[in-house]
Amino acid sequence: QVQLVESGGGLVQAGGSLRLSCAASGTIFRFNVMGWYRQAPGKQRELVARITSTNSTNYADSVKGRFTISRDNAKNTLYLQMNSLKPEDTAVYCCNAESWGRLVASYWGQGTQVTVSS
Repeated sequence: QVQLVESGGGLVQAGGSLRLSCAASGTIFRFNVMGWYRQAPGKQRELVARITSTNSTNYADSVKGRFTISRDNAKNTLYLQMNSLKPEDTAVYCCNAESWGRLVASYWGQGTQVTVSS
């Protein structure tokens, strides 16, 4: 029912910037938490950043100070601004959304590739 579609990935040189978007099929206001995860080949998927409905944020230590997560409720879109990119940031980035009620409902996007060259 809920669809999340990521965009904005691509190839960028080290030190460059990229802005990822995650467009939801419906309002994102109802989601308690939204976040960005990434997974490189042969590696475990890791949480990059998350944001609550009250705009509290958390970041992985590896991206702290370089990445910024934000949401635009009017556009039903989640963003990840990535600055000072490093080759180790290369991965598939996926959008996630959770709603908390009697049970937790979790949704995932298809992912967008980010490649950072030296």
